Order: sequence, then structure tokens, then C-alpha cells
Amino acid sequence: MTARVIAVEPFDLVVFGATGDLAVRKLIPALYHRFADGQIPGSARVIGASRRALTNEAFRDMARDALETHVPAGQRDATSVAAFVARLSYVAIDAQGETGWPELVAALGPQVNIRVFYLATGPDLFGPICEQLAAHGLASEARVVVEKPIGKSLESARAVNDAIGAAFPEERVYRIDHYLGKETVQNLMALRFANALFEPLWNSAHIDHVQITVAETLGVEGRAGYYDTAGALRDMVQNHILQLVCLVAMEPPTNLSADAVRDEKLKVLKSLVPLTDGSALEHSVRGQYRAGASAGGPVRGYLEELGNAASHTETFVALRADIANWRWAGVPFYLRTGKRLANRVSEIVVAFRPIPHSVFDASAGPIVANRLVIRLQPDEGVKLWLMIKDPGPGGMRLQHVPLDMSFATVFGVRNPDAYERLLMDVVRGNQTLFMRRDEVEAAWSWVGPILDAWTESREAPRQYTAGTWGPSAAIALIERDRRTWHEEE
Repeated sequence: MTARVIAVEPFDLVVFGATGDLAVRKLIPALYHRFADGQIPGSARVIGASRRALTNEAFRDMARDALETHVPAGQRDATSVAAFVARLSYVAIDAQGETGWPELVAALGPQVNIRVFYLATGPDLFGPICEQLAAHGLASEARVVVEKPIGKSLESARAVNDAIGAAFPEERVYRIDHYLGKETVQNLMALRFANALFEPLWNSAHIDHVQITVAETLGVEGRAGYYDTAGALRDMVQNHILQLVCLVAMEPPTNLSADAVRDEKLKVLKSLVPLTDGSALEHSVRGQYRAGASAGGPVRGYLEELGNAASHTETFVALRADIANWRWAGVPFYLRTGKRLANRVSEIVVAFRPIPHSVFDASAGPIVANRLVIRLQPDEGVKLWLMIKDPGPGGMRLQHVPLDMSFATVFGVRNPDAYERLLMDVVRGNQTLFMRRDEVEAAWSWVGPILDAWTESREAPRQYTAGTWGPSAAIALIERDRRTWHEEE
């Protein structure tokens, strides 16, 4: 099966922080894939910008190295790589000073193509860069893309949004969350709104609870300095996981226009039951990994990697969230994320209620409630767990088995990286998969009191051994409600 590719309009893309990890690992490979598939027109230009003094050819060499490292050999060829890097150029620029800005203005020239500025930098530079773009006449009619984190609290998020908004109106601001670009996340909307099977059951009468897990086997690696100022709640829950909650829980939008979808997501965020003081401590668990084993070898604990024995930054968090509306009243959402866990997996589990009465006798075996498992990574796909009869004679014996749809198997094409879709959506001017300002601030309004309660309690994070599923208190969090975390059977 061949994927349908529609070319976008000609564009100029300026990537600030072009020599950084995000650009090297994600943005350059994503742009190459779109170019190789014929989606990027010949007149499009990509300009890298950062403080490093590089020539155009040195930047192109860096891009070639990035493609060799991050694009499998079977997905690149010498001709397309050469054609792609030929359209790259570079400007050395000081985001907070005047150096390089006249050169960027000259490189861009009069605006003919769609113009996009991608800020692959720390959030402390969002404001200064936007201010300089406006001061040099580059913000007019242009679009700006900003990465998380948008602040570290509600107050700082508002300050960052104000700084961006001083140069760019909201309709030209694209706050990117790469989780929303994943094929499986978008298929959640297709499952709900394009099939008569699920939407009538998508409520508290039929759904017992929802689980969302984002687990990593890696530690903080080279991000220890940043991570210790953030922690798992800020780094993952406030953005990625709450966005997944919104897509699971939102009401059907009137259409798929950007604001129609984001209006419904905002309603979910505003319906989250606040977790403050005692309720925050009761319904949350935070942990920090200690030395253990991962990927078949020993690994150090977080404090040893950080070199700071006094840090109380959490590397794991589990939460029970409740949504106070008619559809979801009484349906808990169990959320967990962490580093150095047993497996790398991101998934959404919709657990349906048990059947009200069994007509089968004990010889049939236990009847397990249906579950819809939406796997975001790895092995993206959807499984619907059902009870069926075990084949063969000898009576009625029931088995819990999945209807399994692996995207790679069903569609037979390379699964595009989330950044490929999101970059092209910016060029198209489609903001559906990007966060609006009020969404970001509503998410911080819910997360902030949890952080405050943790600070006031002065309790250290619970320790867990690297390579496990986190502290035992996270198991107790869900099991005291007579439920259990989903594990693949």
C-alpha cells in the first residue's frame, strides 16, 4: 500500500538552535523524509541559525552526518540526500544580541514563500528571539513554532506566552507537542468518531477506568541539568499526558477545525477535579530511581548521575485524575510516567466494565472485562481484548485474546515520525494538533497545586530500583480501588 503524499506550498523555514540535539535527531531527518517523499517543493528553503560559527558547507556536513545517524540506510539514497542538503544554508546569530540578524534578513530577502520560524531552543530564548524577529521586520505574516516546556508554572507560562504574543498573534503561534503528531494518537479520534462501535459506549455507563502510561527505560542521560529543574510532572504530565487525557475524554467536536477540537480539549482540562493539599498527596505518588539494572547491564541511580545527593526531583509520577462531568463521573484516569522503568512503552488503556451476569459455569474459566489498548510506541497499533471460545471439543472454555491491528503490518508503509506531520501542518497553517495558549495555562492550573502540595509536605520521593515499574506505592494507588495496572498478556 502506498501512502498518499500531497505537496505543500513553497516555504522558508528558519530553525533556531539548528546545531542542537532536537534539530539533529528529529527536525533534519523529518524534513529529509518529507523531501524524499516529494512533499517539499523545490523552491523551499531551510536556514539553520545558532551561535556556532559555521559555514554553509559545514552545516550541510552536519546535516549529512545527522541523516546517516538517524535515518536507516534503507530509507535514504545518495541522490536525495545530496539534493536535500543543497537547499540548506546557515546563519550564525546571537539570539539576545545584534550579531547575525542583518545577515538573516539578507538571507531571507523579501517574503515570497510562507515563512516559519522554529524555536528549537530553551524557553528562556523564546521571548528574546520573538522580540528580535519583530524588531527586524521578520515577524509580519510569519509563523512561529515553540517547543515545550512553556514555563515551569502558571505564572512563568503566562510570561512566556506574553513575550511570544507581543510579536506574533495567537493564530500564528504553534506550540508543538510531538505526541499529538503520532499516528496512533490521531487514530484515537478516528476510532471514536468514525466508527459506530465505540462512541455509544464511550461513557461512565460502559467504561470502568482509563490508564495512560508513558514509560522509558533510559535515565536522564545528558539532560540531568534541565531535568532536575523540571521533574516528571512538569516534563511529561503537564503537556504530553494531559493532552492524551483530553483526546480520550473530550466531547465530539462539531468538525475537525483547529478551534473546534481545542475548545473541546479545553473543557476537559477545566473539568479536572483539582488536587490540592491532602487530596494531592492521597492521589499522587512520586518516585526517584536508584541504582539497578536496565538493558541487561547495571545502571547508576538518579542522584549518582546528577551528582547531587540532596535532590528531591521526581523521575516517576503516578496520579489518579477525575473528570467532573456527565460523561466521566466516577471513571478514574490513572496516569503514570517515569524513567528507568521495566519497559519502554506508551499506551492508552480503556478498560470496559465487566458483564453484569455470566451464563457460563465455572469450567469456562474466568471472564475478563474487555479492554481497548492503544499503543503509541513502540510497535504502534490497536488491540481490542475480547473473550472467545477456545477452539476444540470438550465443552466451553473461554480465552482472553486480542483483535490485533499493527499499523506496520496492516498498512505496509513506513510509519512517519510525528515531527514530519507537524512540520507540514505548520506550513499548511493547520493548528489542530498544536496547543492553544488557554490549554497550556489550564494544564498548569491543574498541575500547579500538586507541585505546591509536594513542596509543602517536604517528603522525599519514594525510591525505586532501576528496571522495575516504579515504587510500590504506585501499585497501591490503583489497587486500593480494586484495579491493577495493565500488563501485556
